Amino acid sequence: MVTPVVTNHTFLTDDESNRIKQYVPQAIAEVPELVVMYPDGDSSDQTPFAFMGVADGRLEMLFVDPDHHGHGIGKQLLEHGIAHHNVSELTVNEQNPQAIEFYQHMGFVTYRRTEQDEEGGPYPLLYMRLHQ
Repeated sequence: MVTPVVTNHTFLTDDESNRIKQYVPQAIAEVPELVVMYPDGDSSDQTPFAFMGVADGRLEMLFVDPDHHGHGIGKQLLEHGIAHHNVSELTVNEQNPQAIEFYQHMGFVTYRRTEQDEEGGPYPLLYMRLHQ
């Protein structure tokens, strides 16, 4: 499940991508609510192609393998998160315009911006809420 995370963050340096690769399994294990999608809906002996993590109504992670982009998978996951996990907030890297556009299309609006990411890195973040 690490590949889509790194692939979707093309603005990261190689060192940062490697650090994320090491961190992702821990983050996935610790997220309170995790939704995973497998080919044909069958988790036996198959690699997941998309996943979403939610904590307290906040979308912590949403990643879709690039080979599955453009097929409504992200929309399906986010709609599920909104309906069944009360997702109403998220944070997105400002250098990820495709994700920003997707979240805006799904009804999220920016309410805050920071110059650095949550680890103090030089990656501005946008904080978004679901517009009511």
